Order: sequence, then C-alpha cells, then structure tokens
Amino acid sequence: MAIFPPSTNADYRGAKVSAWFLMLAGVLEFIPGCIHYFLPDGGAGVIGGVDLSTRGDTIVALFAWFGAIQIPFALLLFVIGLRYRTLVPLGLLALITARFLMAYDGWFGKGSGDGHHPPAHYGGPIGILLGIVFLVLALRERRTTN
Repeated sequence: MAIFPPSTNADYRGAKVSAWFLMLAGVLEFIPGCIHYFLPDGGAGVIGGVDLSTRGDTIVALFAWFGAIQIPFALLLFVIGLRYRTLVPLGLLALITARFLMAYDGWFGKGSGDGHHPPAHYGGPIGILLGIVFLVLALRERRTTN
C-alpha cells in the first residue's frame, strides 16, 4: 500500500470551492504552526503578547508542541482538498471542531481568565462560520450537466 492511495476526486459531488477552502485553511493552519514551532518564543511574546517572565520556558514549549500538531494537521487538510475530495466534509468538520474548541476556550474557558486575546481568538469564530458555510456546500450535490 502506498502512502498516497489513488485520488478520490472523481467521486466527489460537493462544491469544488469547499475543497479549495479546505486547502486554504490548510495553508492558514500551516503558517502559525511553523511560527509556533520555529520562532524562538513560538510567537507567544512577539505576536501573542504573552508575558514570558514567569514560566516562559514552559509556555514556549507548549507553543512548540501545539505547532507540532498544527503542521501535520495542515498538511492533511491540504492533501484532502487536493487529492481526496470525498473526505472534504470530514476535513471541514475537523476544522470546525478544532476552531470551536479553541474559540470557546479563549473566550469562555480556561484561556479566558486574564482578558487577553491573541489574534487566533478573533480568527476562530470567523473560521467556524466559514467552515460551516463550506461544509454545507460540500454536502450539497452539484448539478451535473448532460
């Protein structure tokens, strides 16, 4: 068995724009993943404005850990949108779920305690709404022209 089995794109009946959105979401997930993993402070201080004077080493390590999760997730979303479009609804559902959990935590959960909101807290709700729109489009069958 190959790492990349044959493409399923011919069997996909949803909106092509949903697959393109999923690939865009993959790129937009990959960039912060690389920032979190490769920047010396993981973007915590220079982008997120997190105070690293107390337990900064732990915070940076957690950012790198999250980046290590984001990078392969982003690549998977991109490959689904590019080559395995029958999985686009599942990829969008995973994206919506991740964004919902992050947004909930940032605004109402464990991450909401100090009132500070890094850029991802604002982008999360937008990602949820767009993800839902493109999920609906992906689940609707395209009209075929004969």
